[in-house]
Amino acid sequence: MSCPICEKRKPARFCPAKGEKICAVCCGIEREVTMDCPSDRSYLVAAHRYEDGHERSLPADTPLLAEKIPQDLVYTHQQLMAALAFSIAKFCVVQPAAADADVLAALQSLAQTYKTLSTGIIYERPPDAPLPRELYAALVAFISEVNKQQSERAGAPILKDSEVFYLLVFLYRMGLLRTNGRPRSRRFIEFLRRQFPQSPDLQHKESRIIVP
Repeated sequence: MSCPICEKRKPARFCPAKGEKICAVCCGIEREVTMDCPSDRSYLVAAHRYEDGHERSLPADTPLLAEKIPQDLVYTHQQLMAALAFSIAKFCVVQPAAADADVLAALQSLAQTYKTLSTGIIYERPPDAPLPRELYAALVAFISEVNKQQSERAGAPILKDSEVFYLLVFLYRMGLLRTNGRPRSRRFIEFLRRQFPQSPDLQHKESRIIVP
């Protein structure tokens, strides 16, 4: 019997994503690329530990990299930042097919929308792909609700579009540094989920895959 992926090497590891044994080489090459691995899978955890030991840098042409985030902005808007992170994590629980790339696409598009709004221009260009587009819409709805609640509270400070823009840029950069760049990586999503360990809304559903 040979590995069902490469059809060359001997299968040695059971793959929950494939439901059968595959070889170690294909496990390393295909995880988070063509296969969705459970986040607690030992081989995936070990790979992520290795990645943590090697600093990830962002290319010079990374979108929004040149933006200068005010130093005190994240501190003064901690509650809103946490709420945005929670909204993303909750969306990804409801949409388990969502990957880091989907989250980053939504954050980049929404940040660019708020960049134009801060200049007085109304111009929206949500992502084309369905999942990032849904997350984009969910975050727009959430921010609109925050603005509505603040406008109804006497004396409450008005949230500026420029402030939302910088918070979105901060989350976008955090995601770029947390993910590993693989198409099906969920490292950033898992990081956000772990920030709210007590929330029942963000708990993983029990897998129906039986691992021998």
